[in-house]
Amino acid sequence: MSENVAGQPPAGQPFPDVFRESETPVPHPLLAPVLGYLGRWQGRGQGGYPTLDGDFAYAQEVSFGHDGRPFLRYEARAWLLDADGAPLRPAARESGWWRLQDGGRVEALITQPTGITEILTGRAEDGFVDLATHTVALTPTAKEVTATRRRYTLADADADADQGTHGGTFTFVHDLAAVGQPLQHHLSATLRRAAGQSTRPASSWNSSVQ
Repeated sequence: MSENVAGQPPAGQPFPDVFRESETPVPHPLLAPVLGYLGRWQGRGQGGYPTLDGDFAYAQEVSFGHDGRPFLRYEARAWLLDADGAPLRPAARESGWWRLQDGGRVEALITQPTGITEILTGRAEDGFVDLATHTVALTPTAKEVTATRRRYTLADADADADQGTHGGTFTFVHDLAAVGQPLQHHLSATLRRAAGQSTRPASSWNSSVQ
């Protein structure tokens, strides 16, 4: 990387991620099934698992961006909520990529700071994305995770004067097989677009709290 006269990297990213379909660069054609997910999202959910003491409530922020190539950059972070809905402590974080292929096929790579990396495959169609485990890689100290399934459903069209009609909500369901337990429900959440975020709905197309 070149440096300026002060010995510091030049300011600004020349090819930043964008979060709206209307922004430059133009989305790659293979992203068509998932364009409805572009943007930043916020919401709340519920979770539970047999190995935990009980069910829990959490809040979450999720973002999907692109840089003109045929993949989405995905990032999510969550925090637990107390009985009054106030933030209790940080919970899951993860980031990764959704790689779009011909025919709405999706390959996803998702990495968590708990030492877990998931590679998932699935399809995007009719406002719905269904991803299931292809491979799970674990660091030596990570807890055992053997499989996951993640389902995203775009819903609730919101009106926007500049861009027409847009999907304003998505629901998320996460199944988990871990620490000797079979694949079963772990998380569900509903997220809405953050203020000022919008894009058109997808014609085809959160993360584990730990």
